[in-house]
Amino acid sequence: MVTDSGPRDAASPRILPMGERAMLLEVGSLEAAVGLHRRLAASRPAGVVDLVPAARTVLVRVDQSRLSLAAARAWIEATTSDAAPVAPASPEVVELEVLYDGADLAETAAMLGMTADELVRRHTSAAWTVAFTGFAPGFGYLVSPDWPFDVARLPSPRTRVPRGAVGLAGEFTGAYPRETPGGWRLIGRTDAPLFDPDAASPALLAPGTPVRFRAVDRSATALADRQNAGAPQDSGERAASRGAHAVAREPEGRQAAIRVIEPGLLATVQDLGRAGSASLGVAVSGALDRGSARTANRLLGNAEGAAVIEVTMGGFRAVALSDLWFAVTGAWGAIRLAGLQSGQREVDPYEAHAWPAGAELQLDWFGHGARGYLAVRGGVEGPKVLGSRSTDLLAAIGPPRLRVGDELALGHEVDAPIPVAAVAPWGAPHDEELEVDLAPGPRADWFAASALEALFEEVWTVTNDADRVGMRLDGPELVRTRTDELPSEGMVPGALQVPPSGRPTVLLADGPVTGGYPVIAVATDAALDLLAQARPGTHVRFRHARRSP
Repeated sequence: MVTDSGPRDAASPRILPMGERAMLLEVGSLEAAVGLHRRLAASRPAGVVDLVPAARTVLVRVDQSRLSLAAARAWIEATTSDAAPVAPASPEVVELEVLYDGADLAETAAMLGMTADELVRRHTSAAWTVAFTGFAPGFGYLVSPDWPFDVARLPSPRTRVPRGAVGLAGEFTGAYPRETPGGWRLIGRTDAPLFDPDAASPALLAPGTPVRFRAVDRSATALADRQNAGAPQDSGERAASRGAHAVAREPEGRQAAIRVIEPGLLATVQDLGRAGSASLGVAVSGALDRGSARTANRLLGNAEGAAVIEVTMGGFRAVALSDLWFAVTGAWGAIRLAGLQSGQREVDPYEAHAWPAGAELQLDWFGHGARGYLAVRGGVEGPKVLGSRSTDLLAAIGPPRLRVGDELALGHEVDAPIPVAAVAPWGAPHDEELEVDLAPGPRADWFAASALEALFEEVWTVTNDADRVGMRLDGPELVRTRTDELPSEGMVPGALQVPPSGRPTVLLADGPVTGGYPVIAVATDAALDLLAQARPGTHVRFRHARRSP
């Protein structure tokens, strides 16, 4: 195994730490990364949660309750030392019909020294393959040996690229599965269903898929009319933007049990997330403070993974439409229950309480902590997307954020009777100053020694730029010794990405699964629950995580 810098190929990757639950395998080229991913996927053992290929790397993420990092490293070494070639899979070729009328078609062709017609001919005659996915669920980075061009991205990214837009950037081509900002040069558009989370294979363009583009004229497609009229996006986005919300208002075949009166700053349905879909560009999501969500469920005798309502900063109000039991954990604030007959009274967190039909429950604005968890006995019902009921705000997967008037039904995820005594000690979350353990990151060698010293010795402050995607920190500049561009590579929750400003951003559960900023360190899994309760202004001190024995 190669562990230092130097030439690398799929048979001798450089292994880099990515926190306590993952490793980043670096090779010397995109071709080598594709080959490495193919080799690893062919012998993937139980316990490997994700294999995420990227431009020069493959991220290996493990479930340490099933496979230790040491065992995963041994598997990687054995797999890559085997010189026997691994033939690529032979999936069916996906043909994408494209209307080549993109806003950048003529300019891009001129940059490459050809006419627009010649560019279209070269694009459609090439045999493309999906090297990896990222940026957004189902967004495939396609490469071809028949495509020798390196296309510069736009100097200023567009704030809106429509669904189905086909673009060029660097050595890649790709199609946008959903409306999003983007800096690729747009040459056309397709009506293909690029990502459908309800399908057996959600991503049409998964890694390794062979692809051909076929030009169609305007008379043969309804693309222009549909997109210009603001037609719905693909079926996956319809589930996120319309269907899931319809389910929230009218539970399928189930009687509604809760009606939202006021969602506060942000309220979403969350369970323990959808691990294992990162190679499709889908984040883990789930409750940010998993410990509090689990405790809320245990207080009611629910399965630990039952869906709960995550309330950010408080201000949530709802009415029970039938007799319920509930519990609130996590962030600290007054909890008030107003019954039709009994009047209003305050109730304690971390206890199970009866919630009679017609009574209104209010979670006041939190005085400590950032996220509270409202669980109901049986769990919150709703459709599962890729195995989870969680809302993913960045990717628009799962139910949308809760709104006034939304109605939720109860599930059947009950494991035991309601406990007669408290299941855990509790108290107000510590949100003035946190001590957060950091495990090594893959790109620490991109930074000056002074940066590593500052990371662990200075006090950092959580800024207002903090949400379920990530948390930007303010403090001294972390000076880089390398300023070249980092090819996109796999990310994990807890990764401390350092953009050119030198101030780190901690990626959280809805964060992107790939990124192009160097990761200096990674917050431990246990530390993620602490960070979930950090509010703007919270001070953070980092310390070195203890190594596992």
